[in-house]
Amino acid sequence: MAATIAVTKETRFGETRIAATPETVKKLIALGYAVTVEAGAGLSASIPDADFEAAGASLAKTADQALTNADIVLKVRGPSPAEMKALKSGAIVIALMNAYNDADMLGAMAAKGVTGFAMEFVPRITRAQVMDALSSQANLAGYRAVIEGAEAYGRVLPMMMTAAGTVAAAKVFIMGVGVAGLQAIATARRLGAVVTATDVRPATKEQVESLGAKFLAVEDEEFKNAQTAGGYAKEMSAEYQAKQAALVSTHIAKQDIVITTALIPGRPAPKLVSAEQVASMKPGSILVDLAIEQGGNVVGAELDKTVVTNNGAKILGLSNLPGRIAADASALYARNLFAFVGLLGLSDGVVKPDLEDEILKAAALTHAGAIVHPAFKPQ
Repeated sequence: MAATIAVTKETRFGETRIAATPETVKKLIALGYAVTVEAGAGLSASIPDADFEAAGASLAKTADQALTNADIVLKVRGPSPAEMKALKSGAIVIALMNAYNDADMLGAMAAKGVTGFAMEFVPRITRAQVMDALSSQANLAGYRAVIEGAEAYGRVLPMMMTAAGTVAAAKVFIMGVGVAGLQAIATARRLGAVVTATDVRPATKEQVESLGAKFLAVEDEEFKNAQTAGGYAKEMSAEYQAKQAALVSTHIAKQDIVITTALIPGRPAPKLVSAEQVASMKPGSILVDLAIEQGGNVVGAELDKTVVTNNGAKILGLSNLPGRIAADASALYARNLFAFVGLLGLSDGVVKPDLEDEILKAAALTHAGAIVHPAFKPQ
């Protein structure tokens, strides 16, 4: 009997993505799995049930029906308490778990005997690039941030020369040049804006300039050593932050759109834009805070709200930007998951993951009734 993979409708409010597409369903079946999809799970990502059936999946009327006998569960977000009840002991759940902020879920997975893998902990090594869900989703978030900022701005982004006169190009400032920031730069440039960007990692300067934007940073000794071996930004000293803030303050006051993208794994998002800097901006200017789900980079930003400041600037605290492009976000994420499932060691209908594999070991949260990830093991 084939091992079964279940894909269910996401239960988190506003989550429009799905963890599989007809493309990946076909590929999973070709690997030897049977796939069950909850009816209606793909509708918010523009995938009708008939497309899943045509790809070879069977449909379940309810999530419980899909989950009860599943050997592997693919999800966008971690399992809800109701989903946990439906899972069998020994099941494997793979999702973006948000593990740092959901200790109850970790405990519940361990208590149920579920093996939980967090896609956000897939290591950034060459063989895992195709599984890098953080990058695939951040790339789309950076694109969407520019679109949302442009829509809220109420003016054009490119310079336009017309018989009635010239319209100046918008000035866009990207703070944080990871995957999301780079895509935001590229998108804003394609739309014709004058783009500048900043980041504490020195390696990003060349990347920014290669996209046709100007780099802005205090380039001292701390800046030159501000990147971890894994490619993440280090938290900077208070002294550096003060120097950078002084440089940035005069720059922000001249900008039309500011997009912030800075995140530090497991910590609240660093504050990049102060209340004073927000107050210095022009009426009608826009701030888009991509870090809002971890507290936000902009002082005054509120989750899923547009805050209009006293000076007429707007702060957009939009969560789940990839979910606003659900079809493409689902397609990319489903491919990340398919590549990850390929590591699970299916043999004669039995799934036996090797937790010594460097990718599985890094991503494993719970296994055999215990929390196994070193960041969350009880001390």
